[in-house]
Amino acid sequence: MKDLLEPEKIKEALTAEGYEIRSLPEVDSTNEWAKREAKVEVIDGRVYLADYQSAGKGSRGRVWESPRGTTISMSVVLEPKVTPDKLSMITLVMGMAAADGIREVSGLDTKIKWPNDVVYNGKKLCGILTEMGAGFGFLVVGIGINVNVGGFPEELADRASSLYMETGRHFSRNAVAAAVLNYFRKYYSLFLANGDLTDLVDRYQDMLANKDQKVRVLDQKNPFEGIALGIDKTGELLVKREDDGQVEKVFAGEVSVRGIYGYV
Repeated sequence: MKDLLEPEKIKEALTAEGYEIRSLPEVDSTNEWAKREAKVEVIDGRVYLADYQSAGKGSRGRVWESPRGTTISMSVVLEPKVTPDKLSMITLVMGMAAADGIREVSGLDTKIKWPNDVVYNGKKLCGILTEMGAGFGFLVVGIGINVNVGGFPEELADRASSLYMETGRHFSRNAVAAAVLNYFRKYYSLFLANGDLTDLVDRYQDMLANKDQKVRVLDQKNPFEGIALGIDKTGELLVKREDDGQVEKVFAGEVSVRGIYGYV
């Protein structure tokens, strides 16, 4: 099934304002494309789409490969008027938007693995990579969604899935992209109004795969296990340590959740 990413169709499905959409058949990485252009001129709300990424990036420097015509590779340039310490929360805002956008189009009961993955049945449907334009005053939020992927290499088969694999149905990538962008504008506006996640915490908790689950915090200096209690209004994950019962605030880094990505 051929499903072209078409900016005009995405625009038609947008109810949110403030977006300008650019698209190419192939780029190295939509994040890199967005950063190159934003260094020349920052256009808040400019969206970069590609049907194929030859050098897509995942979190922590990993390669993120996307088969042609089956995924959404999308980056949004933002010029948020908030202090630098608040920028990491925007990753969580996009995670909420992705989970709700995917749910709206596919009907899947998507969850969020804090801080930057959308999952279903313990497998990853979507990842988010947020990068700052150092010295240029902008932020790029990149998102990759497995929409109509039919399968994954053996090393990823137990960790990744797609909307098609979970439902047996193909979906319009244009519809999914528009739904995510609509939710992002809604949630991002609430974030900017408060400068934190005050108005979003309850909704985030509803979707949090980590909540009340045993987690392993993979901190290089101080790894530990405990029960995830949820997030606070700054987006930090609250984890009750297994060893002494103290509640730790986890600001960044990787958290492995029991039942997700093979952690048992």
